[in-house]
Amino acid sequence: MPPEPAVLSLSDAAPVSRIPLAWRSALTALAAAALALVAVTAQSWGEMLHQWWNIDTYNHLLLVPFIMGWLVMLKADELAKITPRPFAPGLLLVAAALPLWWAGRASGINLLAHAGAVGALQAAVVSVLGLRAALLLALPLAFATFLVPFGDEIIPPLQFITADIAIALTHWSGVEASIAGIHIHTPAGLFIVAEACSGVKFLIAMVTLGVLVCFTRFDSWRRRALFMAACVIVPILANGVRAWATIYVAQFIGAERATGFDHIVYGWIFFAIVVALLLGGAWRFFEREPEAYGWTADNLARSVSLASAEQCRFAPVGTALAVIALAAIAALAAML
Repeated sequence: MPPEPAVLSLSDAAPVSRIPLAWRSALTALAAAALALVAVTAQSWGEMLHQWWNIDTYNHLLLVPFIMGWLVMLKADELAKITPRPFAPGLLLVAAALPLWWAGRASGINLLAHAGAVGALQAAVVSVLGLRAALLLALPLAFATFLVPFGDEIIPPLQFITADIAIALTHWSGVEASIAGIHIHTPAGLFIVAEACSGVKFLIAMVTLGVLVCFTRFDSWRRRALFMAACVIVPILANGVRAWATIYVAQFIGAERATGFDHIVYGWIFFAIVVALLLGGAWRFFEREPEAYGWTADNLARSVSLASAEQCRFAPVGTALAVIALAAIAALAAML
């Protein structure tokens, strides 16, 4: 008896075959537009990648693209319910982001250049995939803002806050000490709250985590505000406690040994403990599962204003070509 012919079910087909034709066309157009934007702003992306990889303050940003991918996958079923409709007014956002990038490059202000490079990609998604898809992907699109390394600007005030907390706790613990700016004089020696001890790394990472938790686990804006406040206040206070602990322990084992021990404990243990305590305290107040974040396709289908905004129809390829043209203009301007 001859063997029965093999039948390939839809579930066994390659993943790309399950993507509707309209989405394949739109995603291809978006990839072309994104490639053009990244090529034009390559220097800025190279600088950001260098900071993510080589500067420990920004190491956590290496996780941001993976978090964004996870957030997009959570919305895969909702995205499958809609058809991408390019949104031409989004090109105005691209046209605004690229001059911001150019101004940053011309002035040497990397923060502006990096924000413009990331903003251009965010705007391209809105333009090519459309307003409805962008609203479904509002959280991962907004989360892309964290790709921009920032925080150096708040290091000086954090140094002074840490020093003030440390000296107050040092006096409370019975250790004689005096302070001059960020210099703390104790019987065991002089301690300086350097930039690396300001706690900026801890604070930025906690704010990034806080935004993710707020918009995936909470519905109430009040709870979101309280949790975000905790993500700012707790790491600042915890860093002050860490600095005090280093000073206090140094009175018994010496400043050099205490400082070395502090870097290990703070880098690997203290941060994890504080994060665990913060999340553990908020756990019982979580209101939803992550996959329930944001709008749904059904919510957006009932929006009259959204339907009105989508009246003008454009092809994904044409919109992508417009983005590429704007990128070319920005490249020419940068060469002048």
